[in-house]
Amino acid sequence: MTDSTRQADVIVVGAGPAGAATSYWLAQSGLDVLLLEKATFPRDKICGDGLTPRAVRALIAMGVDINAPGWARNKGLRIYGGGVKVELPWPELASFPDYGLVRTRTDLDQLLAEHAAKAGARLLQGCNVTAPILDERTDRIIGVQAKYEGEKVEFHAPLVVAADGNSTRLSLAMGLRRREDRPMGVAVRRYFQTPRHDDEFMEAWLELWDGQRLLPGYGWVFPVGDGTSNVGLGLLNTSAAFQSVDYRGMLKGWCANMPEEWRFDEDHATSPIRGAALPMGFNRQPHYTRGMLLVGDAGGMINPFNGEGIDYALESGRLAAEIMVQALARRTPAQRERTLYEYPRILKDEHGGYFTLARVFVQAIGDPRVMKFLTAHGLPHPTLMRFTLKLLANLTDRRGGDAMDRVINAMQKVAPAA
Repeated sequence: MTDSTRQADVIVVGAGPAGAATSYWLAQSGLDVLLLEKATFPRDKICGDGLTPRAVRALIAMGVDINAPGWARNKGLRIYGGGVKVELPWPELASFPDYGLVRTRTDLDQLLAEHAAKAGARLLQGCNVTAPILDERTDRIIGVQAKYEGEKVEFHAPLVVAADGNSTRLSLAMGLRRREDRPMGVAVRRYFQTPRHDDEFMEAWLELWDGQRLLPGYGWVFPVGDGTSNVGLGLLNTSAAFQSVDYRGMLKGWCANMPEEWRFDEDHATSPIRGAALPMGFNRQPHYTRGMLLVGDAGGMINPFNGEGIDYALESGRLAAEIMVQALARRTPAQRERTLYEYPRILKDEHGGYFTLARVFVQAIGDPRVMKFLTAHGLPHPTLMRFTLKLLANLTDRRGGDAMDRVINAMQKVAPAA
């Protein structure tokens, strides 16, 4: 590689949905962006693969062809709990489409990275970033060291984006530690060949029992549409029992209790059980420091209400790109910094109050008595459940919405930013 190919306006580390979205929007604006991915596509990521209307909106904005083959479309969420089954269609809103999608992350991440490359981003696969390069005088990040094609190489840019997921080694190397006062989740999942692969609803099961213990979290069945379903469990660390749970054993036991005709058994499993940590509620901050911006999981942008992170990954990527485009057009370093500090402020304005509400909620359901009460008394009330779906999936019209939207929006405004 020549020195000139190792220079860019922005370096993005990690080509998951957050990094791909950041790179796409930067390239669309005419900036030279290097997108560095340590793996080689296709590669898997542990996830439920479900995309709510919030994520679908972000994909549409990026010009992704969601009508092409490979997308499984769904009408809403079917919820089980307290002996009750409720089907909740996605809400009819001006701001969001009324359908969700499912696509495996093996497919989705490659598709989005290639979409960014088509827009002009320079995607380097098999490029493992090992350390930041700091300006000795200012302590700002001015590039990264990496291993690429068997060589140690350096890449330089005035701005760097950490999109390297939950473990975010780049953020750690820059001194950003995880906040212990934020909830963490764990997800475990497995794929099965099943007749339920083309169900019109995504499913959530609200009662997760570990023996006699009711745990905060939910089980899911998400239809992939290709003959398989993604079946998994998401658990929160807000219960005292969290540390002692055997997640894999729990998923096996949960699947064994499902109807036999669904085929959630060893004979029809098409993958091993795999798990991952879910960083929630802005658990790594600040989202901008010394020339580096955090997007997606690296900045803990998973919704504690429902464990969804792809939508916030895509949205934070777009916002970060817009801020960087503006900052790089400023004439002085002081003006650039002022613009870059808008990024964490806008993120907090946009999602801070909502994530605080979610944090209070997940602390509450860490108490099994609260969880029991909510499933027993909430699920039989369709109006309350429609409100809950809007709240949990963060789907409201900010202007001109109905009474439910106005209540949820008002709650977010009065809650302190996360």
